[in-house]
Amino acid sequence: MPRVVPAVTRALDILELFLDRPELSAREITERLGLPRTTVHELLVTLVARSYLVSVPGQPVRYRLGMPPFQLGAAFAERLDLVREAQEVAQSVAAASHEAVHAAVLDGADVIYLVKADSTHPVRMVSAVGRRLPAHCTAVGKMLLSSLDPADLDARLPAQLTGMTPDSITDPRRLRAELDEIRAAGVAVDNGESDGAVRCVGAPVRDHTGATVAAMSISAPIMRWTPATHADWTRLVRDGAAELSARLGYRDRRAH
Repeated sequence: MPRVVPAVTRALDILELFLDRPELSAREITERLGLPRTTVHELLVTLVARSYLVSVPGQPVRYRLGMPPFQLGAAFAERLDLVREAQEVAQSVAAASHEAVHAAVLDGADVIYLVKADSTHPVRMVSAVGRRLPAHCTAVGKMLLSSLDPADLDARLPAQLTGMTPDSITDPRRLRAELDEIRAAGVAVDNGESDGAVRCVGAPVRDHTGATVAAMSISAPIMRWTPATHADWTRLVRDGAAELSARLGYRDRRAH
């Protein structure tokens, strides 16, 4: 196999720290990565020289992302029709449900949120595009996991499942049983498994081949989650996911 270059890996590790924090100091980067200070200093000097990181004004040892990461992300998003189409559909579903709508994709055993449309309510959930969460703790993630064949599912899931709340599923057998139910129902629910104060319902998004490539969800604070709203949001997220699937070229043969 080709050799992985350690210096490049470490530089990317530094950049990925900024996915969760807008600013970091050299000391924080050193502590988080467990690297020697001299190594971190050399990498930071290089990243600043290429403008991938910039010093915070007035705080030369604190850093934030520069323009190139944004440009790379924008170039990626521009070529990914899913993001553009999902944003439009998510805005429509959010307007109809008055709640937050997300679209996410599977990455290993995690989900990454590509799109968010905010709730119209003053009390809303806190989330962000680019956030990564364990798939088994979310409605979109369970929806996506349910689409995998058994071998792929086994390869992705760790032997030990870590929960995010007391309601998270940490028993692999229980998770597989729920994925069977989700596969049959075509809809998944997060019952406080990623955030105890939030409930979510998700549906699959398919491309022109029929493969499940993403999932869409409606998320709301538990105070607004009732049997009636659950039923309404299930219908809306199904319709939204179906519209997005159609935009990606999917044709449901059962409808004909």
